[in-house]
Amino acid sequence: MKITFPHLGNVCFAAKALFDELGIECIVPPFNNKEALKIGTLYSPEEICLPFKIMIGNYLQSIEKGADTILITGSCGPCRFGEYCELQIELLKKLNKKVDFIVMDVPSDIGIKELIRRIGKISAASNRSKSQKVKALYKALKIQNLIDGIEADAHYISGYEKNKGECKRLLNRCKSEAINAKGADEMIDIISEYSKKINSIEVDDSKNPLKIALVGEIYTIIEPFSNLYIEDKLMDYGVSTKRVLTPSWWVKNTFLSPLKINSLDIKSASKNYIPLCIGGHAMECVGESVIAKNEGFDGVIQIFPMGCMPEIVSKAVLPSISKDLDIPIMSLVVDEMTGEAGYVTRLEAFIDLLERRRQSVLSWS
Repeated sequence: MKITFPHLGNVCFAAKALFDELGIECIVPPFNNKEALKIGTLYSPEEICLPFKIMIGNYLQSIEKGADTILITGSCGPCRFGEYCELQIELLKKLNKKVDFIVMDVPSDIGIKELIRRIGKISAASNRSKSQKVKALYKALKIQNLIDGIEADAHYISGYEKNKGECKRLLNRCKSEAINAKGADEMIDIISEYSKKINSIEVDDSKNPLKIALVGEIYTIIEPFSNLYIEDKLMDYGVSTKRVLTPSWWVKNTFLSPLKINSLDIKSASKNYIPLCIGGHAMECVGESVIAKNEGFDGVIQIFPMGCMPEIVSKAVLPSISKDLDIPIMSLVVDEMTGEAGYVTRLEAFIDLLERRRQSVLSWS
């Protein structure tokens, strides 16, 4: 088995460590770039959303390197992400690509027996003992939590740093060294070391940076290429940012959802605007926007791919939240045609608006 997976933010670190520990050859696709998008756009249906196209680019680049198995997560909810795997299987068949898909879904959707069968396909390709496999999974989850944690710290602390760009440099160096680590233990050591460095950089406590919360469709806020590296840009502007949705959040939320004790704060915050799940992460988008105001954030930026139905509903709700709570909210829609110049202009205008509100020059309402 030569396994691959689509990029989704920091997932590649945990996935690489997991398969290294299991002794399964893992082909990590090149980090998302214009080439992956170009390939994916060429072969994908024109009307499909941006994440689908980038993922097809990931698959084809990995297949060229010898991958014969694709691992993705599934969804049986109302979002069309639930149909991704079937559409992608058919698309790759038409391209005469002989690959096996393994779709990981929650037990409540596919049943515990089917989930075990799918996990068994991966497990059977590993010659490690049961205890080694459990340790491998534990280390992968630990890496996911660590890398998401250090990224969140860097994005928030950057607004207070004395030496401009230090958080960004350390974060990028950490990721570069971690992905080239030999084994999970080395990767854990690297990330832990950089976490200490980032949390001990010189900060100016007298600073009062703008604080912006990023909400929206999970792929486009987690995967930096798809949102034109918005978090990096905001770090350059000296803005502190917060993003709740991460791969480690997704894992925790998925495990707790059968017990109905997942994301209780988000559900409570969103109940007056979206009381029921409508698919995707619309409820999270709305709930996080309300929480951002309660936590003293200056503004909220929603990001979603063109045609994303759950986020279109969220977008229709967000103006009410903005008016009710007096917090500026900007929506950014991304697809393969998004021009960076216009995107940056909107971002800078939003930051300018927030700064002027701080100076009591403007009233959002």
